[in-house]
Amino acid sequence: MTPIQPLFLLLLGLIGAQANLDLRTAAAMAAGLCKARPTDLVFIIDSSRSVRPSEFEQVKVFLAKVIEGLNVGPSATRVGVVNYASRVKNEVSLKTHRTKAGLIKAVTKIEPLSTGTMTGLAIQFAMNVAFSEAEGARAKSSDVGKVAIIVTDGRPQDNVKDIAQRARDAGIEIFAIGVGRVDMNTLRQMASDPLDDHVDYVESYSVIEKLTKKFQEAFCEDLVSDLCATGDHDCEQVCISTPGSYKCACREGFTLMDNGRSCSACSNSATDVVFLIDGSKSVRPENFELVKKWINQIIDKLDVSESKAHVGLVQYSSTVKPEFPLGRYNNKKDLKEAVKKMAYLERGTMTGQALRYLVENSFSLGQGARPGVTKVGIVFTDGRSQDYIGEAAKKAKENGFKMYAVGVGNAVEDELKEIASEPTGEHYFYTADFKAMSQIAKKLQINVCNGDPCECDSLVKFQKKVEAALQALTKKHILYDR
Repeated sequence: MTPIQPLFLLLLGLIGAQANLDLRTAAAMAAGLCKARPTDLVFIIDSSRSVRPSEFEQVKVFLAKVIEGLNVGPSATRVGVVNYASRVKNEVSLKTHRTKAGLIKAVTKIEPLSTGTMTGLAIQFAMNVAFSEAEGARAKSSDVGKVAIIVTDGRPQDNVKDIAQRARDAGIEIFAIGVGRVDMNTLRQMASDPLDDHVDYVESYSVIEKLTKKFQEAFCEDLVSDLCATGDHDCEQVCISTPGSYKCACREGFTLMDNGRSCSACSNSATDVVFLIDGSKSVRPENFELVKKWINQIIDKLDVSESKAHVGLVQYSSTVKPEFPLGRYNNKKDLKEAVKKMAYLERGTMTGQALRYLVENSFSLGQGARPGVTKVGIVFTDGRSQDYIGEAAKKAKENGFKMYAVGVGNAVEDELKEIASEPTGEHYFYTADFKAMSQIAKKLQINVCNGDPCECDSLVKFQKKVEAALQALTKKHILYDR
């Protein structure tokens, strides 16, 4: 949790001499204590072919971060998501998810439709279906707000002016966010008055997250009490208060399940595993195929399911490309197929940038991570990083991630040690080529589990399965081609 005081001072510097009420709202936002009046909120997101898959992932991260700042619940803010291109898909109904964790997980699983841009059709669908009582909307009342947030990057292929007017006349407040080469006149036709408050533009999807604070502030009206103390939570065993919200935990001998509230015994311990894979040009295409086989052989040994092991995959070179987030695939077949489809990036080796992405995004709720479960990062590289890795590597370990560094060929052992968790001898592995991977397999042993029997049980099982996968890989008589 970021310290409250620095954020508070920053907000004061930004708002200067505004009214006392504005200062109070800023303080509440800094502390994460804001609560909205009961609102039915529907995101309407453009996933037409002009929105690249990596950009669509950034839209989902933006949605998740806005949701994280809301007071989600049946009697507070209900959230729905409408996905559109040439057709419209109701991804999340207002009635579907009662908890923030469940809602964010559903957002991470949304896939782009990748066809045309029928924005008017999407607004009509939202008005007639998404905001209907059958889909979980509350009856029209001055006590319940109706809000639509539209995110689009292009010119619509149908009329939006008339249908947007009808939606506003029906009591729906519309915010319009445009990205890149969007038609600004279209945004103004859709948005509610005053336009200055309801129309936003960002240059690219990579900076859309900067709007998060605006929308959290838009829903900020009063302060939230201690939800654990008032009993307004659904934790099975232990409720821990956080500013404006809460998180669930479990008593000793139990592990938090993927729903974020239930607890189970050690035998059902869950693990979130993220592979951070070097796809730089030095790896070469034929060896990149071997890396994918190595990942899949580890997956074969994991107990992949909704409640146990979840796997995410990130590739990096000069840029970072999230291939798929945690929890998107909950069976080995789909997971391995997704790994096989990973396309080789080539270019440079920005390991520091990739580690920063892992720290800030890969293990976040918005990317499918589960509260209270073991977080394991496996970094694979074949060369020296072209940027500084120290700060991000340190932050990963401070966040409690169990970090493994696997180096091949020209990888720098000092960098591997800097990435790896303590004791480094058990968490970093180097080999000159794939033929010598058995040496790594021999090192993959964990004997220290910080006194937590559930964590120990889970990690030892994980290590043994990885060791078996590495041993299987060495049986393939393929040298690492330098």
